[in-house]
Amino acid sequence: MSYFDAASAAPLHPVARQALLASLDEGWADPARLYKEGRRARLLLDAAREAAAEAVGCRPDELVFTPSGTAAVHTGIAGALAGRRRTGHHLIVSAVEHSSVLHAGEVHRDGGGTVTEVAVDRSGAVRLSEFAGALRPDTALACLQSANHEVGTLQPVAEAAEACRAAGVPLLVDAAQSLGWGPVEGGWSLLAASAHKWGGPSGVGLLAVRKGVRFAPQGPRDERESGRVPGFENLPAIVAAAASLRAVRAEAAQEAARLRELTDRIRARVPELVPDVEVVGDPERRLPGVVTFSCLYVDGETVLHELDRAGFSVSSGSSCTSSTLTPSHVLRAMGVLSEGNVRVSLPPGTEERDVERFLDVLPGVVAGVREKLGAPVSRTASVTGERDEALVVDALGRRCPVPVIELAKVIGDVPVGGLVRVLADDEAARLDIPAWCEMRGQEYVGEQPADRGAAYVVRRLS
Repeated sequence: MSYFDAASAAPLHPVARQALLASLDEGWADPARLYKEGRRARLLLDAAREAAAEAVGCRPDELVFTPSGTAAVHTGIAGALAGRRRTGHHLIVSAVEHSSVLHAGEVHRDGGGTVTEVAVDRSGAVRLSEFAGALRPDTALACLQSANHEVGTLQPVAEAAEACRAAGVPLLVDAAQSLGWGPVEGGWSLLAASAHKWGGPSGVGLLAVRKGVRFAPQGPRDERESGRVPGFENLPAIVAAAASLRAVRAEAAQEAARLRELTDRIRARVPELVPDVEVVGDPERRLPGVVTFSCLYVDGETVLHELDRAGFSVSSGSSCTSSTLTPSHVLRAMGVLSEGNVRVSLPPGTEERDVERFLDVLPGVVAGVREKLGAPVSRTASVTGERDEALVVDALGRRCPVPVIELAKVIGDVPVGGLVRVLADDEAARLDIPAWCEMRGQEYVGEQPADRGAAYVVRRLS
């Protein structure tokens, strides 16, 4: 079995396993106590904090451990907003942030605050001018991930931090995906991360808050973790998280170069091997081990199941799954195809032969799913002339990718310049029909109201 979903959770690093087992014997006592066992636990906790702070690029007394990366994000956003409540109640986030950031934004909005979501370009990166333009006198906090969790695109964090510094606004960086590869550059104010993303144990996050940042911890407080995170520390897991972060950093440069070559190979060969595929995300400014692509006319859930049967564990931001009826918010914000989406995220140590086997298996998997769904075979129609009345395709009640499949089947039946009107009530059609037009050189005219769902109008150009 080839595990290609490291962006969700990386396999436990051998160093993490060794440190975890050792600290179960040595670090079980309360590090707040003064007797021998407590002092020994405190030494382990202090050493872990120093190691993690060195990797982050902050002072040890600026860093606390949390029960998860999500808890780190929520604690950081809530504390920073509360600490700057006299400045205002405006929060800035990018449209492709992790759901933990967006959920915190929803809570802030429900509590009377305001939230600005900064749009991204088709590669998934924020436009720095728009991010800086969103800063206002009442902005209390801005949030920007270091790298996107679904498509791997790196964000201009250093430049955004400089714009925030000039405006006197702290910047919180979600560095969960990138911290294992290197420190986050620039003058960020707060940083959150999660150990299971770099090969540490699950259930450990970290939050760094720079000195001078106004921060007011929310909720009940105790003496643990500088009063910012209540509850007894999971010391064995914390020790393992810090040890594994140091270990992966030592290997990062060499492993990044190797994985980047493998993902470059996937990015180049998938469109050659599988027709009607869009590779998404920035081709250059991206994480070394992540590559994401979307396949037209494919049910994403079935593709994942078929790849699993073939021995590959991958993930998807596709709307065509049993767990969601709407496309991934990341793909939607980028304006790219969502149907048949596959994210391959290679863990350190992935072998070349596993990638080659994936490239051998993928074309047959996609072709098989397309055949079952009755997807069209590419063709060139010779119909020409004008047609005033649009051809109507009724795809009401049918889920992704069927509306796009039905559109593709009939586009050749209208003359060049003619219109096809697709009726659909699946939310994914709002994203996937324009994306199909972009890929196939047709014109997306726009969306019109309908008795049910919406009508998506397409003009045939070729």
